Amino acid sequence: MQQISQKRADEILGQLRGRSVVVYGDVMLDEFVWGEVTRISPEAPVPVVDIRRESIHLGGAANVLANLINLGASARLVGVIGQDQAGERLRAELSKTSEAGESDRLVADSDRPTTVKTRIIAHNQLVVRADREKRTPIDAQTEERMVAVLLDAIKDASAFVVSDYDKGAVTPRVLREVLPAAYKRRIPVLVDPKIRNFDAYRPATLVTPNHHEALRLTNTEEDTDEGLKVAAHLIRGRLDCDAVLITRGERGLMLLESYHEPVYVETVAREVYDVTGAGDTVIATLACALSTGATMLEAAILANHAAGIVVGKIGTATASASELASSFKKEQF
Repeated sequence: MQQISQKRADEILGQLRGRSVVVYGDVMLDEFVWGEVTRISPEAPVPVVDIRRESIHLGGAANVLANLINLGASARLVGVIGQDQAGERLRAELSKTSEAGESDRLVADSDRPTTVKTRIIAHNQLVVRADREKRTPIDAQTEERMVAVLLDAIKDASAFVVSDYDKGAVTPRVLREVLPAAYKRRIPVLVDPKIRNFDAYRPATLVTPNHHEALRLTNTEEDTDEGLKVAAHLIRGRLDCDAVLITRGERGLMLLESYHEPVYVETVAREVYDVTGAGDTVIATLACALSTGATMLEAAILANHAAGIVVGKIGTATASASELASSFKKEQF
């Protein structure tokens, strides 16, 4: 198993103070309705959930920001919200998480609702999810505002993350103007991609599709080590990015740098309760590690440990620096 020492993990995590990461992407509010099922509806063969409590969490690109801050870095979020009650709730949650005033980099659009995902959970199992969203791309005027905010935000950034959830905030035009500017500054540029904008993710340091996305993007059907190796090479050739990291669920991660042989990082998750937000944790941890000068493999190992922590929690979750450091104490070298 690919691994690093506890001492090296502590060194990387200890260097995060003062590192500033800019996150651009689809901002969401994750709403959870918790309850119990004791009967089936007489109207249709569906469970009736007796609601016990409700909670809200930052989702999408906002969850990437929450992960960054929980790991000890500074973070700024750039995205789009609606001029609605959900947008105000999201701003309120951001104000609890991020530095004062950082949520002001959000662009309000009166023609779009704030994206809200509502999950109804009974006995720690998801019953149904309801989404309120508008997935059409933002208009030209909003794109101009977004570009201006992003170009200003990356001036003193230590890393730049694109968190694309295919909700319309990430567009080829914005990417064409901002990615080259960020990459030219020689800071790590990381992209959590979606298929619609795939050919616009250039230049980039690291692209992080999951294994399903990687296979679809390359018209590959073989979900094996060899099949994903072929897919990673095709993705790297198509985007000319520095590296590709494919997340593989319970099989861990696969990292391909340049034209080297891929490296497989096995999962460290002990128990998996909920994979919600695990991809956000992975890219946030990668960005944190790379911003300190860690190698790509060191960053991947840290991200794998962080993902192992969050999938052991219910709901949208983050991994703290102390939890991440403690996960290495259990490893023997």
